Amino acid sequence: MNTPTVVPQWVTRSGDPDSYGGRTDARALAREIAQAHALDEAWVWSALSAARYQSQAARLMMPAPRGTAKNWGVYRSRFIEPIRIRAGVAFWQQYEGELKRAETQYGVPAEIIAGVIGVETIYGRYTGNFRVLDVLTTLSLDFPTGRSDRSPFFKKELGAYLKLCAEQRLAPEAVSGSYAGAIGWPQFMPSSIRRWGVDFDGNGKVDLQNSPIDAIGSVAHYLAEHGWRTGQATHFSVTAPSDDAARHKLLAPDILPSFSVDEMRSLGATLPESASQHSGPLALVLLENGDSEPTLIAGTQNFYAITRYNQSSYYALAVVELGQAVSQAAKTTRSTP
Repeated sequence: MNTPTVVPQWVTRSGDPDSYGGRTDARALAREIAQAHALDEAWVWSALSAARYQSQAARLMMPAPRGTAKNWGVYRSRFIEPIRIRAGVAFWQQYEGELKRAETQYGVPAEIIAGVIGVETIYGRYTGNFRVLDVLTTLSLDFPTGRSDRSPFFKKELGAYLKLCAEQRLAPEAVSGSYAGAIGWPQFMPSSIRRWGVDFDGNGKVDLQNSPIDAIGSVAHYLAEHGWRTGQATHFSVTAPSDDAARHKLLAPDILPSFSVDEMRSLGATLPESASQHSGPLALVLLENGDSEPTLIAGTQNFYAITRYNQSSYYALAVVELGQAVSQAAKTTRSTP
């Protein structure tokens, strides 16, 4: 294998440095997972014994190098582009009925659902080619040093994954996903599949790998359960106050909506008249553009709800704008003779 970015301590003690089969900590984790999820310990250990260290997952988990400037314009161009929009139009045309059904049932607009699936996997084209068992075991037992330790999170997800496999009679070594263990069209982590996945196509099982209809319902359900408010905008345009102290006060909560429309205006922010009818809190959200002037928006609770899917304002705005672009392009295509 390629030399890992961070060499695990165990590689010099094992005949097969990739295998977890000879690891005492893996054996202990198997016991812990079996007890926590009421699974057969021998079956869990058999699964973990088949897991292999995935150096690329460990490397990709590391943050961007220091000094790397964020740039909304560059980030946006990766998602609001012709290939993804064309794929989105085809997806919309095929599943418009299911998108509208999810909107009716959960209150989440069809374009937001389509935006999430498009940003995540280009409508099912790229769902990941890492073995989920490998990456979750790697990130549970050999999380790379040099950033905050998230191994407890991945141990929880590994347990949820094995429970999911047991419930759905899946072979643990047979499921592929992202370098972080996210699965299927909407890239749900295993615990999210078990908690928020829905059988939206009515075939008796939740299948986010093979059913785009289940993906549609599951994305809508997830956002509804994470605070989506039916009929509310995701954001408004805004001009920040010129006063540094007022600007700092508005930016302090980051993406968490914390100020009423009147409070933002009293601090010197300029909002459009359409925001006057908005009754909930807002957040002044800043997206950097490298050396250019940043992009500023006033995010609502619904914008914040999208960041519960991926905790990034850049991600959330890309979802909104891709969904809008796909919806508009689908309408235009429908009206073209």
